[in-house]
Amino acid sequence: MAAAALLRAGLGGGRGARTALLTRSLLLLRRRPGVLPALASAAPIRGSHGQQGHGGSKAASLHWTSERAVSVLLLGLLPAAYLCPGPAVDYSLAAALTLHGHWGLGQVITDYVHGETPIKVANTGLKRSLPSPSKEQTTLHTLQCISPLLKTVEETPQPIPAKVKGHIPEWINGNLLRNGPGRFEFGEEKYNHWFDGMALLHQFQLRNGTVTYRSKFLQSNSYLTNRQHNRIVVSEFGTLAMPDPCKSVFERFMSRFDTPKPSDNASVSYVVYKGDYYVSSENTFMYKVDPETLETKEKVDWSKFIAVNGATAHPHYASDGTTYNMGNSYGKHGTRYNIIEIPPQKSNCSDTLEGAKVLCSIAPMDKMKPSYYHSFGMSENYIIFIEQPIKLNLMRIITSKFRGKPISEGINWEPQHSTRFHVVNKHTGEVLPGQWYSKPFATFHQINAFEDHGCVVLDLCCQDDGKTLATYKLQNMRRSGVDLYQVYNSVARTFPRRFVLPLNMSSDAPVGKNLNPLPYTLAKAVKDVDGKVWCTHENLHPEGFENFGGLEFPQINYSQYSGKKYRYFYGCGFRHFIGDSLMKVDVETKNFKIWQEEGSYPSEPVFVPVPNAMAEDNGVILSVVISPDENRSAFLLVLDAETFKELGRAEVPVEMPYGFHGIFRSH
Repeated sequence: MAAAALLRAGLGGGRGARTALLTRSLLLLRRRPGVLPALASAAPIRGSHGQQGHGGSKAASLHWTSERAVSVLLLGLLPAAYLCPGPAVDYSLAAALTLHGHWGLGQVITDYVHGETPIKVANTGLKRSLPSPSKEQTTLHTLQCISPLLKTVEETPQPIPAKVKGHIPEWINGNLLRNGPGRFEFGEEKYNHWFDGMALLHQFQLRNGTVTYRSKFLQSNSYLTNRQHNRIVVSEFGTLAMPDPCKSVFERFMSRFDTPKPSDNASVSYVVYKGDYYVSSENTFMYKVDPETLETKEKVDWSKFIAVNGATAHPHYASDGTTYNMGNSYGKHGTRYNIIEIPPQKSNCSDTLEGAKVLCSIAPMDKMKPSYYHSFGMSENYIIFIEQPIKLNLMRIITSKFRGKPISEGINWEPQHSTRFHVVNKHTGEVLPGQWYSKPFATFHQINAFEDHGCVVLDLCCQDDGKTLATYKLQNMRRSGVDLYQVYNSVARTFPRRFVLPLNMSSDAPVGKNLNPLPYTLAKAVKDVDGKVWCTHENLHPEGFENFGGLEFPQINYSQYSGKKYRYFYGCGFRHFIGDSLMKVDVETKNFKIWQEEGSYPSEPVFVPVPNAMAEDNGVILSVVISPDENRSAFLLVLDAETFKELGRAEVPVEMPYGFHGIFRSH
């Protein structure tokens, strides 16, 4: 997924919620001798007061119940609970607050009572209402071994019917298409990195309330060659292919000087160009696939159409059908970041990328160490590219095979460099002259971008440490117990943040003052004496959000709100190496809702709008949920996007690895 372009290039409001919290409390304490009798005699407490959870609000009365008294008692007992945790129970405070598992279907964070008015427990007062656990408490003894979700599986080429529980709305007609690794070894040779696995294409077909599932391996040259030789012949992001053991010692040594074969393992995402569906990674190759049968069709090489050495797996789509993407080039003029424009219409039935053009090229701050990027932002009129201090050391990458190293060893986090924002007029290709900077951060996925009062508002998922890529080695992710906890705890959490880039700055713009004119955001943009504008983010989440592992794989109602001012986004919570919850975040109030089920790991959420919907969140969320428990089936989860409550699920008795990205194709 991250290959360089050179090679791969707690307080319930309703009666049911209170009962659930009490049930959870009892379950958490069931292994503590002498506690349950005391709880059984707990009496109601009346007349206590507290603060309303919303930031900036006034004090308000909260009515205590016996269940709330139990919850407070539970908090007092948590330190003791960590001294002798049982293997079957999750004792983290975050788990208690999210009320997940132990009963039926997945749970949503419910309401607590502010006077007579329900307020979401997941609002900005979360941390003010209850103490937050430390990062160690949140993860210690709670990380389940997920090794079964990172192993080779068989494909399911013929569609099989799913067992529907609950209700799948009949208006959902189409295919959920997903991509990700599905094979992690050939013969005795194993891949080292999660991103190296061979692409397995998944399809959930929804039609009139029924669901079928199928999957097929992408028939890439890398996959077919490796399978033919029953060993790893083509190098991947984190795995260097070893020389042919049948060759002589001299031939094997000399093979280090051979030009490496670029992988065409397109395992990251589905993308659409001119109405055709492709699977893509970040190198120069894509594969056209049939979205109905998952058959591998034509192989397409970006470099045959424009002077780039690859493109991202996250293009943006304009309302007129034009597609925009970014890709690097390495030529006589040095390294360049390139904005790519692909026209919406085919010139003939065999057309692929004909008519694609480079809209503009941007020189990196360091030509021998360009930045790695996985995505970019787009508003109505602008492309926003973030040059971050995750650096591609070109010399190390070029010499990686000679040195016996995979290309992943040439990607480094260099926080001595600042992060820079580049803004490009997507209609003219003009790079705006402004210099927008921020303290160093890493980002892989953008949420949305829009324009307001001469500013670009950019929302994205950020980390303060960009060494994450190196951590996602399979040997790390397959650990268990304390070893798994230690590795996971070394990974920087990802949080949603907002930046504001003022575009129309005159030379006499005041120095040292905040140039952000927007009253609804706390993000700052301050001009320095050298003309640079230093941007400080606003968090798009409440206090205490870190207890849910942060958020990644963000999605919005893209067809209606991409490039526009919006209110909601969706993503995965990451209290593990992979997503363990689904979240809906309100960027205006910073309230959020969560779906979570113990021992279940949901994929990136995909928003599907109701036909002719008027409200932004009028639709459903689709997510594929898997479990390392061999006795539990994988299932397609359908949530009401507004309430975030489960409508139904479609179970299939098939093993699936955890994947990356997907797309919904309506019929």
